[in-house]
Amino acid sequence: MTQSKNESINQSINQSMRQSFGALHLAVWLGVAALLLGVGGLAAGSEGWSFAFVQDWWFISMIRAPRTLGAFLAGGLLGLAGAIAQGVFRNPLADPYLLGSASGATFAIVLTLSAGSALGLPIGMLGTDWFLRLGLVGAAFVGALGGISLTLLLARGARQPTVLLLGGVVVGVLLGAVSNLLMLVSPEALRGAQIFLLGTTGFLGWNSVWPLLASLVLCLPLAARFARVLDALVLGEETAITLGIRLPAVRLLLVLLLALATGTAVAETGLIAFVGLVAPHLVRRTVIVTHGALLLLSALAGGVLLLAADVVARSVLAPQELPVGVLTAVFGGMYLLILLHRRSGREAI
Repeated sequence: MTQSKNESINQSINQSMRQSFGALHLAVWLGVAALLLGVGGLAAGSEGWSFAFVQDWWFISMIRAPRTLGAFLAGGLLGLAGAIAQGVFRNPLADPYLLGSASGATFAIVLTLSAGSALGLPIGMLGTDWFLRLGLVGAAFVGALGGISLTLLLARGARQPTVLLLGGVVVGVLLGAVSNLLMLVSPEALRGAQIFLLGTTGFLGWNSVWPLLASLVLCLPLAARFARVLDALVLGEETAITLGIRLPAVRLLLVLLLALATGTAVAETGLIAFVGLVAPHLVRRTVIVTHGALLLLSALAGGVLLLAADVVARSVLAPQELPVGVLTAVFGGMYLLILLHRRSGREAI
């Protein structure tokens, strides 16, 4: 009896060590990929690739460096938000935009542009008026948080995940319809909102890096503190409650962290598709870890994915740029289609 108990303990220790080694190994590879892509981000420009950093140091430090760092931070926030959403809803296909953040941000952007058009402000080019640009960033952030707040209000908190998801669907449909109506009344708002709807990293500067960094520094440690709650949720809500977890309050806090991370990223980059969904999925397919490591690795993977998309968007058709959100949507959709095809093939066998 004692021998079998010792063997069980040794197996648990070995399994834990393998998981820790696998997580560390993946973190190192993601860190190396981030560094290499960071160098690529500094080198990629409108005139192609150039590694003459010393000659163009001012241009590099003021334009390419904040864009590269901002893309990594925004992707990190989306990856973290995706891991939180999938843990809270116990669904590997949960997305950070499920609770109405995307529709809320879109509505706020369209409303701001419509009001600007009525007041005669130049809204055709999103980046020409920095005052308007800051107003749009603030509106997108408030709109994203407002969309999730409206979802929480409809669902009467975060006690029932199914009701919360349905509330997010209702809010998304409602705010999407109102946004379409506003764009129909004010076509100038549609032209101005196109860049936001497609997703872009072209307007990331140092004034964008600081809120992204602050949000990531705040959200990641707080989410990691409740990683054991997400681990308990894997076993079911009843099990989590029997462990003494105040599930409604903790779930509400995690949803608020999800809202903050998603809202900050959406406000600075627009609607970037699939990064928040794919990043945690890739981590789970690579290593078997608890949520403590999953949250950090998902943030790293999300940063690498969006940074890679940004470098490709700048390089493929230089001097023209592709919308980053379109690239992530195409590659993310292809990835999910491949997974679906493989799964259906295994089930057929």
